[in-house]
Amino acid sequence: MFESDAEFYRRKKSSVVIRHVSGDRIVALVEIVSPGNKSSQLAFRALVNKACEFLEHGIHLLIVDLFPPTKCDPNGIHAAIWEEVKNEPFQLPAGQPLTLAAYESGSTTKAYVEPVAIGEVMPDMPLFLEPNGFVPVPLEETYDKAFAAVPRRWQAVLESK
Repeated sequence: MFESDAEFYRRKKSSVVIRHVSGDRIVALVEIVSPGNKSSQLAFRALVNKACEFLEHGIHLLIVDLFPPTKCDPNGIHAAIWEEVKNEPFQLPAGQPLTLAAYESGSTTKAYVEPVAIGEVMPDMPLFLEPNGFVPVPLEETYDKAFAAVPRRWQAVLESK
């Protein structure tokens, strides 16, 4: 028997959906990229296709990819999405292999990309709820508060890696 651990992680939900109060339609999505999303070309293409489908339907995205590029995404998740949306290449800057990307989906699609490196403070990112209208998402502050709630023994394990 063959079994993939990555498949388990890929199937775990790692997104937050924001719906409009009237009509319950989806207006935005926050996607936290997991190792499972990069575990195979099939899993990675599914993520990229899902992102492009949302953008095509006017749904704004915030993608948080805190895992280094793999052979599936040598230039990061944004490069793969942007290649589909705009057919333009994107190259990650040297030394900043992680990607935060906010997409504003209106009459055109706009991308606000922040490459970061491990150890750098994550900037606040916009989460667009409508064209030209966003709320800031305090990624670093959110991470710090979540980490503070982790039991100390597990904090020590995580900090040793």
